[in-house]
Amino acid sequence: MKRPLVIVALLYTGGVLLGNFWPLPLLWLFAFSSALSLTSLICAAARTYLIWPLVVFAGWTNLSTRTAVVSPFDLRTLVGTNVELVTLRGALSETPSQRVYEFHEKESWHTLARVDVTALQRGANWQPAFGRVAVAMPGVLGTNYFGGQTIEVSGVVQPPKGPAAEGLFDYRSYLRRQSIYHQLRAENTNDWRIVRTNHSPATPPPADRFCNWAQKTLQRGLPEQDESLRLTWAMALGWTTALTGEVSQPFMRTGTMHIFAISGLHIALIAGILVALLRLLQVPRGACGWLVIPLIWFYTAATGWQPSAIRSTIMMTVIIVGWALKRPSDLLNSLAAAGFIILLWDPQQLFQASFQLSFFVVLSIALLLPPIEKIRQRLLQTDPLLPPELRPRWRRWLDSPIRFVTASFATSFAAWLGSLPLIAYYFHLFTPVSLIANLVIVPLSSLALACNLGSLLSAWWPWLSELFNFSGWFWMEAMIQLSDWFATLSGAYFYVKAPGVAGFIIYYTLLFGTVTGWLLAPKRRLWTAAGAGLVAVAGLVQWSQQRSDTRITVLPLSGGDAIFADAPGRANDLLIDCGNESAARFVVTPFLHGQGLNRLPHLLLTHGDLRHIGGTGLIEKEFSVGEVLTSNARFRSVTYRQIVGELELAPRRWRQVNRGDRFGNWTILHPATDNRFPEADDNALVLRGEFHGARVLLCSDLGRPGQRSLLEGKHDLRADVVVCGIPARGEPLGDALLEAVQPRVIIVSASEVPAQERATKELRERLERRGIPVFYTSDDQAVTITVRPSGWEVGAMSGKQFSTRTK
Repeated sequence: MKRPLVIVALLYTGGVLLGNFWPLPLLWLFAFSSALSLTSLICAAARTYLIWPLVVFAGWTNLSTRTAVVSPFDLRTLVGTNVELVTLRGALSETPSQRVYEFHEKESWHTLARVDVTALQRGANWQPAFGRVAVAMPGVLGTNYFGGQTIEVSGVVQPPKGPAAEGLFDYRSYLRRQSIYHQLRAENTNDWRIVRTNHSPATPPPADRFCNWAQKTLQRGLPEQDESLRLTWAMALGWTTALTGEVSQPFMRTGTMHIFAISGLHIALIAGILVALLRLLQVPRGACGWLVIPLIWFYTAATGWQPSAIRSTIMMTVIIVGWALKRPSDLLNSLAAAGFIILLWDPQQLFQASFQLSFFVVLSIALLLPPIEKIRQRLLQTDPLLPPELRPRWRRWLDSPIRFVTASFATSFAAWLGSLPLIAYYFHLFTPVSLIANLVIVPLSSLALACNLGSLLSAWWPWLSELFNFSGWFWMEAMIQLSDWFATLSGAYFYVKAPGVAGFIIYYTLLFGTVTGWLLAPKRRLWTAAGAGLVAVAGLVQWSQQRSDTRITVLPLSGGDAIFADAPGRANDLLIDCGNESAARFVVTPFLHGQGLNRLPHLLLTHGDLRHIGGTGLIEKEFSVGEVLTSNARFRSVTYRQIVGELELAPRRWRQVNRGDRFGNWTILHPATDNRFPEADDNALVLRGEFHGARVLLCSDLGRPGQRSLLEGKHDLRADVVVCGIPARGEPLGDALLEAVQPRVIIVSASEVPAQERATKELRERLERRGIPVFYTSDDQAVTITVRPSGWEVGAMSGKQFSTRTK
């Protein structure tokens, strides 16, 4: 059988997928697997047919074994969904790492660790416990803590929080895929204690010692620890602390972030240099293999066992073994072997972005590069009847560079096609510039890596090591500057919505089937055309159903508000407030990117509260806001005055609106031109939108005086959904206002921090007595109102929903 490991890997992967979507009790799975095994052993005739379902059940059972609650002391049983103050005892599964966040040019450090828990203390009582917990702490933990140690750590344990809004990073799912179901937050280093046991290691693991030595070696001779040096550590050693949001953003937008993942580029370069050195010393092939393979596996372990590194190392091991034994190797078979081994070790890897990107890129290169290479060879082919010496000399000189560049472009193009939907799904990015950027960045990264390896190999000759370090620093600095420049090019990147499952299936089927020629075979052309027609019709029907929908999302921010109205057509999109600068950076901007927004047509600022408008400058810079709307009310806020002052210098971008004004589907109901309230909240803009007969009233943080003024206006205030914030004084939505609005759903934008932005017990009880659904963003996270011609519905990230039909 040709490429048998491909079939085995696909069947095993299918079993893992079945285990994810249709989990069965472990007893049933073991019973089915045992029955198949016994039958295949007893009945030799059926063995050929039973081995394949047995492989499927192996993957199914393996995943269920890793995810099922088996122990009575499992933390999912002991703690569940509670929030408790506890002390955990266990072993550090790896050395704690640090993350650095930059804000206003100031660095904030945090420590992240993972503990394999063996005991839990509530009060004064210890009890056995089982499970892995992610621990987070502000500040930096001492270097005396390292992997394998038994420690005790105190803090608040709870399940990790899910995404606050659609399109944001799902930290809960990310941890769950690593068999982590709880997170503990410690306050400082005083909450940690090392427990000395007979099994605790006295020194850090060899991989940690190697990385510490390598960092010092790669810094030798350089004047300071700057961004280029940190990124050198990240690329050569997998030191992810250097990859802060601002630093990694240009690499993300140019599609060159992969150079910081320990992958085939690193492993192939290291293996090639080592083999070349050994062959230079006239070491036989077989001995080369036995020496190089342990070294590349040590490098993989030292850099944190990244899935891309494991995949590359397994494949390189197969290639080196074949080379040493003078046997040919098959790329697809090697890729399947690597995938099968990784999923056998940890089936949860299948659902992680790094695994999927790594394998789909290599799979795309394996399947797409041969037909692309044929086209390239045909385009570059010279006249076979013309002797080479008769061709112009300058053309002969250009042959090698042109072939190198076009071959690199072909590989980059194949990898880009294979990663396109995955990049869109996980990062909401479409990066055309990566085709060109990779042609420059990847060779530079190879030069930098070669210099890094040269520095490490020549560590015993300081002068030579320093020369390599300066050279490596130069190439890294060049990569930083070039990635920044590529990211500024027009059309370099676009933010897009994440594709669905159907989109993935259709894309990869058409891509692999068309490029490899499988779908275009004469026997399949008719079926291919019919299938493509059905897909096109289905897509057109779906688009026609959704093109008139309006989605209004209320984002949960720390005491502020931001409401995004996604109307049909990008020209009518509206962002109402944007939170403070921190909320705008970490919540609003990623959310808008997740909606595929690259330019914001309209931004409305309701009032001068810093928690509502503090991030305006960042939003304007990131999304090139077309028009900013404000009232003519004056506010004491310095930030608001600065915003208005800048708008006065660009009057075409500024529009003042007051009671009675209309724009798009929105009507301004408050304040009137002559309203002047002492409290900023009472001067907040109130607007009502009407879509397909459904009305949505947005009240911002309107206090009682502002509510009285709103009621005195001669507008029909009735609305199906009313959205309000928490005013600084008093309560939102007084009874008189609710009687006038008569809402069917209430959404309260509240938060637990700061305390004055909480929805009080009295407010909750008063609204509950009305007998209508109430959504609180502090409880339900982001709340989205979806209005269609056939009806409207309200749904929250917590799963709470309300829907109705208008027709």
